[in-house]
Amino acid sequence: MKALELKNVTLKFGGLIAINNLSISIEKNMVFSLVGPNGAGKTSVFNVLSRFNDISSGDILLDGFSIKGLQAHQLAELGLARTFQNIELFGNATVLENLLVACHSRKKTNSLSELLFLPKVRAQEIEYREVVEQVIDLLELQPYREKRPSELPYGIRKVVELARALSLQPSILLMDEPGSGLAVEEKQNLAFWIQDIREVLGITILLIEHDLNIVREVSDTVAVLSGGELIWSGQPSDLDKDPRVVEAFIGK
Repeated sequence: MKALELKNVTLKFGGLIAINNLSISIEKNMVFSLVGPNGAGKTSVFNVLSRFNDISSGDILLDGFSIKGLQAHQLAELGLARTFQNIELFGNATVLENLLVACHSRKKTNSLSELLFLPKVRAQEIEYREVVEQVIDLLELQPYREKRPSELPYGIRKVVELARALSLQPSILLMDEPGSGLAVEEKQNLAFWIQDIREVLGITILLIEHDLNIVREVSDTVAVLSGGELIWSGQPSDLDKDPRVVEAFIGK
């Protein structure tokens, strides 16, 4: 079974076609990258996957089940998480608190159980703390755990944003321009972490990224969009061999 499938997906805003009859299929435990020029439809793909926009036609399958009609908050319960270009963190909470808040968004206990602090609530709290500590160790955030994101450099805040998404314990992670605004060394660390997220945590990754060095290093498959349409899909090593790709994206 595929981790994620888009089947003939079209997204229209009035007379504007943001996504045109797009079909892609993503295997479990792979890194699949979407690239293309600005306005190609990449973020629109993430927005329909996140249920921010309703598709005009087609279907989206998560682990074989259609997510059409679901609410955005229900996707976390199904194992889908997303990072954002604009960092979505609580600036006045510590890094640790931000990650624990993400964990609690998937809580399985009710308010009465929490009020009485029943054994299953205590067990859940221990589980959340273990998840967060694993994420902090993986992304090397130990020096920043008690600091507020508002006190941290931009590059570290981007890592915390990634940690927030991982704290949701997703099976599929949508990463929206994680390399944007990062220094060269930070991008190298990002590529290393993406590989670890896939190999250590077993998470399937759908990546939007303009930096083709990162794309080539971490991707199993790359799809190129232009004008809301898929114009090429293949191995990252072949990315610059297709004249359509060079004309639409690489050559610009």
